[in-house]
Amino acid sequence: MDDVLVTGLGALSPLGAGTDAFWRGMHAADTAPLRVPDPLAHMDHPLMYLVPEADVPDGPEEQDGLPLGRGSRFALAAAREAVLDAGLAGPPAPDTGRDRGRGAAQDTGRDRGRDTGQGAERDTGQDAGRDGVRDAGRDAGPDAPRVGLDPRAGLDPRAGLDPRRVAVALSSGMGDTDLHEGWWSGQAPASGRWAPTFPVASVVGGWFGAQGVNTCVSNACAASGYALSVAADLIRSGEADVVIAGGAEAYSRVALGCFNRLGAIDPERCRPFSAERRGTVFGEGAAVLVLESAAHARARGARTVYGRLAGAGWSCDAYHATAPEPSGAQIERAMREALREAGAGDGSGPGGLGFVMPHGTGTELNDVVESRVLGALAPRTPLYSVKALIGHTGGAAGAFAALAAALVLHHKTLPPNVPIGEPDPECAVPLPSGSAPMTGGYGLVNAYAFGGNNISLVFGEAAA
Repeated sequence: MDDVLVTGLGALSPLGAGTDAFWRGMHAADTAPLRVPDPLAHMDHPLMYLVPEADVPDGPEEQDGLPLGRGSRFALAAAREAVLDAGLAGPPAPDTGRDRGRGAAQDTGRDRGRDTGQGAERDTGQDAGRDGVRDAGRDAGPDAPRVGLDPRAGLDPRAGLDPRRVAVALSSGMGDTDLHEGWWSGQAPASGRWAPTFPVASVVGGWFGAQGVNTCVSNACAASGYALSVAADLIRSGEADVVIAGGAEAYSRVALGCFNRLGAIDPERCRPFSAERRGTVFGEGAAVLVLESAAHARARGARTVYGRLAGAGWSCDAYHATAPEPSGAQIERAMREALREAGAGDGSGPGGLGFVMPHGTGTELNDVVESRVLGALAPRTPLYSVKALIGHTGGAAGAFAALAAALVLHHKTLPPNVPIGEPDPECAVPLPSGSAPMTGGYGLVNAYAFGGNNISLVFGEAAA
């Protein structure tokens, strides 16, 4: 069976725009949620890890007449970076006036490699550590055009891509709900057109002209993990050569209000596995990975391979609408199936499990159940908590964990965890406070959801 490779990464997160900002933020390990700037957020704890205002995409406001919300714009921003990173972005499309609904507002300094203002300090350092992937077009001098960065660029026909074999599998828990919330509350002018709540995949597919499967997965907080596994299945079954996969999530007043009513929001920050944890705290953003068959990547001469999606395991608790099944039998089943499919062991070395990106949200039972299973399955394997860094990004959580896993495998370094305070003795899992070299060739990613939906993914190092 052909390997499924990760050949491109894109991110827009509370750490800023781009995967370089994300990797630096992982090492800084210093974040905190903010009060949402919503005058109608009448709730006890209106806290969230927000994308910095300077990094929120200016547009597009619509695509082909379809109004776009914050979630779709986040997804487009991350997908554009991932496709460019993979070396699949084409030259600028001609300006026909219609502009494919993309909006000239996006053609700003933010989109041209972040050359000005706040973005200038992000375009340094880590670029050199990414094998020069972003350096095409830079070496010709400061005035050379930025190849493929024009917001109107689609897929590059020179990459040998058949658009019928390019698919999109993206996820979101709330989609473009912010649009509808604005219309309901009168905060935004009502649209003359009906707008679906979950257009994320079709928007990205339309942008790039991807004529393969375009699907949006929305089974709550496991959604982007499922989207990535669907993407791998499309490649392995021969349905697609390349899949743009991941997830996007944006602030929703309804979602945050509901979790406040459930008493599931921590009043301080997201601190999974902490003795003081009192719930979760949401985050927003988008994480996108370009997955590609190894044969296709070789044929086109892919510039960088971050790793491979080596295994996946699905299961369902069939127990309760919101609570995890206390024994953890089904999350263990998903983990074991993913590890078995990948051929990963629990020891050190190339065939061993080097790290875990846990689901751990900061809710009481969820963290305990996952800790017990991990303690039995991989007791010495270090954990890295993405949610302690950027909060619980809902339908994008699995994708952010997968992106973090790909970066760890690529750099062969596990960054320090955000300090969580006193660890819960019932959550006896190793959360290193310092940066450390990777000791195994595989990383395990977990994502769980309401309805008992569970998924585990195993990412492996790229073959030499």
